[in-house]
Order: sequence, then C-alpha cells, then structure tokens
Amino acid sequence: MVPMTLSLPIDPEANRLLERSPLALLIGMVLDQQIPMEKAFSSPYVLAQRLGHEPDARELAEYDPEALVEIFARPPALHRFPKAMAGRVQEVCRALVDRYDGDAARLWADVTDGRELLRRVGELPGFGKQKAQIFVALLGKRYDVRPDGWREAAGGYGEPDAYRSVADITDPESLRRVREAKQAAKAAAKAAKG
Repeated sequence: MVPMTLSLPIDPEANRLLERSPLALLIGMVLDQQIPMEKAFSSPYVLAQRLGHEPDARELAEYDPEALVEIFARPPALHRFPKAMAGRVQEVCRALVDRYDGDAARLWADVTDGRELLRRVGELPGFGKQKAQIFVALLGKRYDVRPDGWREAAGGYGEPDAYRSVADITDPESLRRVREAKQAAKAAAKAAKG
C-alpha cells in the first residue's frame, strides 16, 4: 500500500498500523459502526497490543472464539458490542482465508474495475452497500486503489470534495466537516420519520 493521507486523531502508532496493514484497515472498517470512528480505527492497534503482535487473518480466523471475545471485551472494550464484533472480525478473517489466502490486500489487488471491487467488499460479512461504498472510497481516496469506475462504485462517498465518511478525513478540519455532515444526515433521517 502507498502512504496515505488519512489522519485520525488517534495514537500515532495506531495511524501507522493503518498505513502498513491492510488487515488493520479492514478491521477498523468492520468495527466502524455504532461507535466513534476514532475508536473503531484505533481498535486494531489495541488488538495487536493485547495479542503481543500484529495479527494476521489466518490467526484471527482460527482463534478460539471465546478467547477472542475476552480480548475484545477487556476494558476498555474494543467496541461497545465486543462479543458481536469479535465474531464479525473472525467471520471476515475466515472469508479472507477462504477467498484470498488470508491476504486482505488481495481483496482489491487484482480487480478489473470499481464494480468488481464493490462486489468483493460487499461480499464480506457485515458489509452492506453503504459500508462497502465507504471502504471503496477509502481505498481510492487514501490508498491509491483506483480501478476504473471506483468513484462511481463508491457512490456519493467517491465524490472528490465530499465530507461524508472516514474516506474524507485528512486533518482536524475535514474531521469536523465529516462529523457535521453525519449529524445533518441523522437529523434529516429523523425528520423524515416524522
């Protein structure tokens, strides 16, 4: 992977892990729901600290499920739903082992176009359309993974000057703008429900 410009207000070592480890980046995306994105994307680093090394997909796929839940639940928990998310991370790692020989980067390494990339990401456990589009945008905007049609596949998240997701965060100002956009979207959704 190329050096990225994603810059979250988290431990610098956690950011560096996201730069060098495709699996850490993918785990951060898996965890990025119902918790602040900073927590989601710093948790792969905390997981590595608790294991004593950077894990690989095969190790996590084969890990004792109860022991993995304990690692996720240890205070401070890696997610507000440690049992569910430990299981989800394990499911994603099993899919990586089954389909990509345990190499998270192979998920996107040889795709022919953006549609194929979106399809592959969307086939991972827990990745609905929106989460898959955000990850495609993150790969394109911050990691230079840009097969033909990647912006279209990412939908609104792929727009160059969007401030909609983690894919758009490069500094404190962009983080503020993403937060404002998320709050506005939640308010609009709430108002639509009446």
